[in-house]
Amino acid sequence: MMNNLFNALKLFSELNKLRITVIVTLTTLAGYTLAAGAINKGAILPLLGIFILACGSAALNQYQERKKDVIMKRTQNRPLPSGRIKPAAALVFSLTEIIAGTAIVYVGSGMEAAILAFMAFVWYNLIYTPLKLITAFAVIPGSVIGAIPPMVGWVAGGGSINDPAMWIMAFFFFISQVPHFWLLAMKYGEEYHLAGFPVITKIFSTLQLNRVTFVWIVATSLNIIMLIFAGLLKTLFFQIVVAIAGIWLIIVFLKLLKKPDDNFNPFKYFMRLNMFLLVVIISMIIDPLL
Repeated sequence: MMNNLFNALKLFSELNKLRITVIVTLTTLAGYTLAAGAINKGAILPLLGIFILACGSAALNQYQERKKDVIMKRTQNRPLPSGRIKPAAALVFSLTEIIAGTAIVYVGSGMEAAILAFMAFVWYNLIYTPLKLITAFAVIPGSVIGAIPPMVGWVAGGGSINDPAMWIMAFFFFISQVPHFWLLAMKYGEEYHLAGFPVITKIFSTLQLNRVTFVWIVATSLNIIMLIFAGLLKTLFFQIVVAIAGIWLIIVFLKLLKKPDDNFNPFKYFMRLNMFLLVVIISMIIDPLL
């Protein structure tokens, strides 16, 4: 019985991409805290709603790409291509989560937040996912997805959607998504290509893609200045923390400007970018509380 429970939880985690959806929920909390200046009971429903909605969106994405996932080695063991869940069941489950998540955001934070939350699903599943089959540059408009959850948190926390500070925050999360995906494309580009996706690695050489990615990394790091000047980070301690993190990120990625060698591991840089983003998100959550 315990083994069945473990398998069910593992299936739930994989289908809903829990590692990603937890990060999405954290960015929502960051937006909420920056707007509200506190973490209170008002955060519970919008965070729960975004989490469930993000889970549903991730599950629906796996349903949409199940035939591609069978082809790629890195995705062959996902719940649908491995046969551990039927496509129809995954579709019903994902749509139920999307509807429930949107409804919970609406109950907890009102129509404006619910519309924004629903737009995250629309943009990811109905715009970005089909666009990936058309162009290798789909990630640029697709990166809007990363900006929407913190916007939901901002509105749920009482912030105005017309506040320039919110758009600066959203822009930071938008711009950081592009190098995030392209680093994955460097590692898994051949698998994407064999599965029929247009890939950036077939347009740029490795050195060109490294340099383009470095430009996006610098832009992401320099956005720290905008966050500070917009007053989104008020305490000197966290201003220094994120500034150091931004400088560290640029220094780490300087290696991308050198001629690629056989020891280059894009995933190592992907994880370092994740570390930087986590430091910034945690700073955004804690700073307003001090």
